Amino acid sequence: MALQKARARHILVASEQACNDLKKQIETGAAKFEDLAKKHSSCPSGREGGDLGEFRPGQMVPEFDKVVFSAPLNEVQGPVKTQFGYHLLEVTMRTGV
Repeated sequence: MALQKARARHILVASEQACNDLKKQIETGAAKFEDLAKKHSSCPSGREGGDLGEFRPGQMVPEFDKVVFSAPLNEVQGPVKTQFGYHLLEVTMRTGV
C-alpha cells in the first residue's frame, strides 16, 4: 500500500462562531478561502492563504488528521476544534488512500 499523503489549507480562529461566519462567507461566494485565511487566520500559514503544504498521517493533531484523510477533496470542512482553536479545512490533494 502506498504511503498516504495529503495537502490542505486551513483557517485558524479562536471561536466556533468566527469559524462559522467565515465558512458562510466562503459558501455564499462572498469571499475566497485564501483571502479569509490571509486576513483572519492566527496560524502563520495564513500568509500563504492557509496552505499547509504536504503532510502524512500523524504529522498533524488527531482531530485534524481525521478530517484531512477522510473528507471529500475541495470542500470546506469545519469547524474542527483542536487545542489550538477552531479550524476550517479544505483538502486540496490526497494520495495513497
